[in-house]
Order: sequence, then C-alpha cells, then structure tokens
Amino acid sequence: MTAAPPETRGPGDPAAWEPIVGAIGPKVRDLRQQIGLSLQQLAQRSGVSAAAIHKVERSDMVPTITTLLKLAAALERPIGHFVEGVDTVPVAAHVPAGARPAVRSEAEGVELRGISGPPERFRAAGSVATIAAGAGGRPRPRPGEELLLVLEGALDVEVAGERYTLRDGDALHYPTDRPHSWSNSGADPSRAIWLSVPEA
Repeated sequence: MTAAPPETRGPGDPAAWEPIVGAIGPKVRDLRQQIGLSLQQLAQRSGVSAAAIHKVERSDMVPTITTLLKLAAALERPIGHFVEGVDTVPVAAHVPAGARPAVRSEAEGVELRGISGPPERFRAAGSVATIAAGAGGRPRPRPGEELLLVLEGALDVEVAGERYTLRDGDALHYPTDRPHSWSNSGADPSRAIWLSVPEA
C-alpha cells in the first residue's frame, strides 16, 4: 500500500502528527538549556524523573499529556509551545562557508571561525582555529569534553600531565574537567578543528 501524499493526509494519519511528536523532545531540551537548568533541576521543578526527561529529550519516549503538562509548567510555557510551529525551525543548522561567524578567542594569536549551529539549539560548539606560531593557552577546567583535529601544522597538548604532539590528521578527544593546555611551538601557523561539548 502506498502512503497518502502529504496534501491528502488527515489528522488520523500517523504521518500527519509524527513530526509534531518528534519535535517535543528537542523543544524541551532547548528550553531547559536556555533557562540554564540541569536535568536534575528540571526534575525537581516538574516532579518528572530526570531519567524520564532524558528519554523525552532524546525522543526515546513520547510523554503522556500529564508529563507534558508538568514539564510545560516547570519551563513556564503553554503546552501549545511544544505541539505547534513544527515547520518554522529547520531540524538542521546549515552554516554556509561565507557565513561562518568569527568567534572570540580568549588566547592571543588564535583566529576562530564557527562551524556550529546556534547555541540556543545545540550543545556542541565547533570552530576552525588558526593558531599562530608561539601561541598557546591554558583554559580553566570545566565539565565537558573537547575533540581536536589538526588539519595543518602541529600542536602540543597536555591533559592531566599526559603530553601529546598532534600533526596533520591527528586527533585528540579529552575531558575538560582535568587540567589541560595547548601550544604551537612550531615556526608556522597551525590549523585545527576544535569541537567543544559542555556537560548537560
């Protein structure tokens, strides 16, 4: 049996409401992160377990109307916010080459160009970094992870006393809650992709 074309699908056709159901979890997650709540904090506010909220946010579980009402109240949004306007925001964020934004760097000698979508929608943040010869940094430890891929040149990275020299094509994935630092000790600039994922 062939599926009904979109223009003939009625409210009883699952294809008509699947996008609405699929958008609930991401909307809950985005609102929680915008407000700055952890899963545990939202659980305390709403009376819904953190495990259940996590499943809802990942679209592993469809919330009951009672659960959705509790979450909507805790997030201070009408329930209609979660089941309307599905088509107004694309699922993915396209960042054209000419529109990649400059990102402020806390380290001198580093130029960053963003490759990630808007922070209010996504946890991960990525940049293409150009690191001048002699530049380096020692970021403050914070919960989360970073993934580093060197495209050109070399970078020296130290994580919790472990030392690595990354060259073209080398990657390093490390937790950012441990002491870490990086430097370009070469004579030429280095280029790398840096992806940062904060703790949920």
